[in-house]
Amino acid sequence: MSSPAALKRNADHLSTPGSESKKPKANASIVSFFGPPKAKPLTTQATNPAPAPARPSNFNKDKWVATLTPEQKELLKLEIDTLDESWLAHLKDECVTPEFLALKRFLKKEKDSGAKIFPPEEDVYSWSRHTPLHNVKVVIIGQDPYHNHNQAHGLAFSVRPPTRAPPSLVNIYAGIKKNYPDFQAPPDKGGLLTPWADRGVLMLNTCLTVRAHNANSHSNKGWERLTQKAIDLVAKVRTRGVVFLAWGTPAGKRVAGINRQKHCVLQSVHPSPLSAHRGFFENGHFKKCNDWLATRYGADGIIDWSLGPTKKKAMPSPSSNKENATRADQTSTAKPVSEDQPLKQNEDVPVDDEFDGADALEALIAAEDE
Repeated sequence: MSSPAALKRNADHLSTPGSESKKPKANASIVSFFGPPKAKPLTTQATNPAPAPARPSNFNKDKWVATLTPEQKELLKLEIDTLDESWLAHLKDECVTPEFLALKRFLKKEKDSGAKIFPPEEDVYSWSRHTPLHNVKVVIIGQDPYHNHNQAHGLAFSVRPPTRAPPSLVNIYAGIKKNYPDFQAPPDKGGLLTPWADRGVLMLNTCLTVRAHNANSHSNKGWERLTQKAIDLVAKVRTRGVVFLAWGTPAGKRVAGINRQKHCVLQSVHPSPLSAHRGFFENGHFKKCNDWLATRYGADGIIDWSLGPTKKKAMPSPSSNKENATRADQTSTAKPVSEDQPLKQNEDVPVDDEFDGADALEALIAAEDE
């Protein structure tokens, strides 16, 4: 099986055209695009900063693998070959627990039975390779992977081209547009979010696999325990602070134990069309996230949320004033999707994926809690 580095390189061609093809000049800055207000306006240039160098680790993967039984080596081949070592070094003990090994036996039976599993095996841990532990600055918590072809690839909310952005992601784009009026959604209604992952945004589903066309079919089999360990790990080791974006009741439960003195936890309703109208568009999470990161990492440590090709030009400092809000409404190409504005029957987006799966379940729970 290919190395994690090779797998990540192989995924690079999936990036949205124009979003990462040109490298910025050495003295370029994204502050003007998403940073806190400055006295002098700066020019905009979307960036994809190189990952920080891996921190020294005492973890010796070969030595650890040598301690495994033959069955464990077989069951954990995917983790050994594709889980980034920055994560594996801390999650290795969880990987050999009876609960996780039982999950792997279940997945082996699924595979041996001929069942189609999403995402593709090599992408199950792509989140770990795009966003190594030492690079994490933001965590977006998802739920169940999309369960149709050419959709799930290991990052929550993200879909491969040419699949169009699902309804929840369209609403996420609209939320960004509210905070940053000059935001442009990807061309061709795309939904590939690898640029965010490469910039330090960990997009983690709480369940990492699903049987094709069968939403939630791998829920409560053991993934939730591993991904909770990963969330707690981020909170423990990223001592400079991380922003957790928890949208919806289930995601909120995942961050209940986070120390809010050390980290920033932003919660709201889910961006699903079944619940987004109840406050998602007004939550201001993307600007609040960057404002908080600027206090911990400085202006160069904020997240560039851009995904589409953008021209270099001066941009106003993001604000909540009426002029910017009106401009966002007038120029947005990512129209919000709500239960009052259903998608057209022939619109080529995976509507059923979200409404049959965790998004619908979460929205209904939220509605009951209202």
